[in-house]
Amino acid sequence: MSRLPADCPTRAACRPPAATPRRRQALLALAALLGAAAGPLPTQAQANAQAQAQAQAQPPTPGRAPGPGKAALLKPPQGKVLLSVSGAIGITNAPGRADFDLAMLDALPQHGFTTATPWFKQPRRFSGPLLRDVLAAAGAQGKTLKAVALNNYKAEIPAADAQAFKMLMATRLDDKPMSLREKGPLFIIYPFDDNADLRQERYYSRSAWQLRALEVK
Repeated sequence: MSRLPADCPTRAACRPPAATPRRRQALLALAALLGAAAGPLPTQAQANAQAQAQAQAQPPTPGRAPGPGKAALLKPPQGKVLLSVSGAIGITNAPGRADFDLAMLDALPQHGFTTATPWFKQPRRFSGPLLRDVLAAAGAQGKTLKAVALNNYKAEIPAADAQAFKMLMATRLDDKPMSLREKGPLFIIYPFDDNADLRQERYYSRSAWQLRALEVK
């Protein structure tokens, strides 16, 4: 048995005083105050929602398809693939690339302009999505675009051009789908008539027709 302190003649004399009703009430009030300051604990559903929101805020990893709950997935094409975008991209619908058919390109915001070019005798109207919107759909993150045509012609395009100019990924010529003879089915075209500085060989050589692929670097 433990020994009592010298100033405690009996064990009963050394017991702590019993909590009075007033003391209990003060302790309960203090506990309630501390609980309100800390806030209620989140439920499991709230915790899951918070985790999903944090996952959606994370940027996609370049060149890899985003996982569930991240960037919106690019649906696989249902028709003939007209364009494949690869390289430094964050959204894919095929191994290592983003494939687009005509319907997918048509689903993007459409634009158009009429311009003279070195390849047609008369000014022609080109229409389709902006090149920058196609790149955004694939989550492109590079600085250079390598355009590859059906005949294996290659052209290097600064990605900054797509932001600086109203460049089209033209799908139509004079509002009709472009045939191979008319340099289709896809034609990267600058708005030459909008800016005299564009009417030079440097930009003409970047206007890739019969386009089949873009590599983002």
